[in-house]
Amino acid sequence: MSTDYVAVVTGAASGIGRALADALHARGARLLLADIDADALTTTADRLGATAVTADVADPAAMETLAARAQGVSLVCLNAGIVGPSLGAVWDVPPDEWDRVFAVNVNGIVNGLRAFVPRLLAANARAHVLITASLAGLAVFPAGGAYGPSKHAVTAIAQHAAMALADTPVTVSMICPALVATGMSNEGIPPSVVAEDALKAVDDGNFALVPHEWHRAVTAQAERIVSGRAPTPPMPA
Repeated sequence: MSTDYVAVVTGAASGIGRALADALHARGARLLLADIDADALTTTADRLGATAVTADVADPAAMETLAARAQGVSLVCLNAGIVGPSLGAVWDVPPDEWDRVFAVNVNGIVNGLRAFVPRLLAANARAHVLITASLAGLAVFPAGGAYGPSKHAVTAIAQHAAMALADTPVTVSMICPALVATGMSNEGIPPSVVAEDALKAVDDGNFALVPHEWHRAVTAQAERIVSGRAPTPPMPA
């Protein structure tokens, strides 16, 4: 991705989204940043000289408004996501929590694609969509509440979008980090590392970015399923 381009980042007020905004700013991008947390978003946008748009990605109208303001955009980072407070078995997650996690994590991506992709195609210029998924969307863990299932939907959506856009100037990547030290987790790698690796994946034309130490765990779970065996918890190499 060249310098002096317009980039949109959702969930930009914290975590990976804020790190992406920092990294893109360092590359010279003109930024349009979105988040539901207006105060934190304003702080980030003011620091980077970016445009801030308070938006809930779960709201299709809000994403349409965001896309309409993103004139000349060439990189769309659909990053916003939440974990939810219930991290046990799926039957322990209250119905309203299932609804909200899927509304943000899944509908947020779909709303972003619906709002931006037709505009990117109409522009008929090279553009890229970067989707923040998760390792939890490739490997199944025995807990985690609604988060893991929502991220599995995200990885499927990203693959579908990439195939649907294969013969167009618009390309798609997804990042599938493991634990990241953000508001969602007290442990993990710094979000700045995830952001730099994500933008390198975009530069290199890679579709998916998966931590190397988890490659075998992801394939091993798939192998167990296709052979008819019950799943076991994944472990890193």
